[in-house]
Amino acid sequence: MIKKVITPQNNSLYLLIPNNYIGKEIEVLLYAKDELEEEKMKPKKTMADFSGILSDSDYQSLKSHTEQARKEWKAYLK
Repeated sequence: MIKKVITPQNNSLYLLIPNNYIGKEIEVLLYAKDELEEEKMKPKKTMADFSGILSDSDYQSLKSHTEQARKEWKAYLK
């Protein structure tokens, strides 16, 4: 794996691909590090954030689905 942090001076970037990567599927990520920090700082949403948005029947359906998924996941992890 190759990881390189750079500060671009223009809107072009030249990548030299190592010979041992030729013919392989590779992943290239491009993001500004400050954007990553902003994403980490966003508060996580909880079910309480959706209070009043869902109808009672939609809430019960979502709750039931979530509980079932948790049970299945716990059984899978055992």
